[in-house]
Amino acid sequence: MKLSDIQAYIEEHPWLGKWVLNKYTITTVIFGVFFLFVGDQSLLKQFQRARQMHSLQQQIDQSRENIATYQRELDYLANPDSLERYAREQYHMHAPNEDVYIVK
Repeated sequence: MKLSDIQAYIEEHPWLGKWVLNKYTITTVIFGVFFLFVGDQSLLKQFQRARQMHSLQQQIDQSRENIATYQRELDYLANPDSLERYAREQYHMHAPNEDVYIVK
C-alpha cells in the first residue's frame, strides 16, 4: 500500500483521518496492544495462568479425596479383627489347619 493511497483514503473520509492520526488514539492503541499481548503480565498469560490454577485446584481436590479414602482404610485396618478379615478376603490367607473355599 502506497502513501498516496492512504492519503487518498483519508481525504475521502476526513473524520477518519483526524481520528486515526490523533496522537492520543495512536498511543492508546499501542498501549492496548502492549497490555494484551506483550510481557509477563499480559491478559493472554493471565488467562493461561487462571486455567492452570483451575487445573491444579482440581488435582488438589482429587488428592484430598484420595487421602480421605486411604485414611478411612487405615482406620479400618487399625483394628486387629478387621485386619484379619481384610487379609482373608483380599489375600486369601488362612489360619493353620483351616480350609478356605472361594465362592464367586
